[in-house]
Amino acid sequence: MDPKYVIFLGPPGSGKGTQAKRLVQETGIPHVSTGDLFRAMKVMDTPLARRIQDVMNRGEYVSDEITIEVLKERISRQDVREQGAILDGFPRTVPQAEALDQLLAESSLQLSAVLFFDITEDEAVRRISGRRSCPECGRIYHVEFDPPEVVETCDADGVALVQRGDDYPDVVRERYQVYLAKTSVLVDYYREKDVLIDIDAMRDPDRIAEDVAQVIAQE
Repeated sequence: MDPKYVIFLGPPGSGKGTQAKRLVQETGIPHVSTGDLFRAMKVMDTPLARRIQDVMNRGEYVSDEITIEVLKERISRQDVREQGAILDGFPRTVPQAEALDQLLAESSLQLSAVLFFDITEDEAVRRISGRRSCPECGRIYHVEFDPPEVVETCDADGVALVQRGDDYPDVVRERYQVYLAKTSVLVDYYREKDVLIDIDAMRDPDRIAEDVAQVIAQE
């Protein structure tokens, strides 16, 4: 199978991370998440990792230049060269998208598809604000979709569950609006290139996974 390079776009709560994991299990295509890459850099001791650590320690956003450098290193590895990548969290800006086009072109490659997981703001709030986690074992619950046996209490160790600060409804709504404001231009960018595919992410995850698998198989 030729390597496939696919971008997953979508607001918080759209399920793109869940669908990416399912696609990895089904196809073996590496999941490349910039968030995961940055977190891994926190414990690494390389010149690039130290630059990122300095930025994060100052509470600043990682620049496009550094983000692109991190991605370039990751997609140069053998597994991505041979199988492609599911890109999650990158690109976030048009300059990043243009840099990705250039990186792929340098290896005579191109994007297979860009999947936009579309949900409403109210659905994003419903999904995210219902999440709870155990501060001891880390297990994640959802008050509606996956509740504990005892309300607000971890099944495994009986510890009171907590809600992350950025999962409160008002914060989720702000995150949703910020994402759309930043991403609308990117959606237009890929739509004009005729590689954007809209995914109705309001549906059952299994049906969404079927659509994603069909898209990947056709590209």
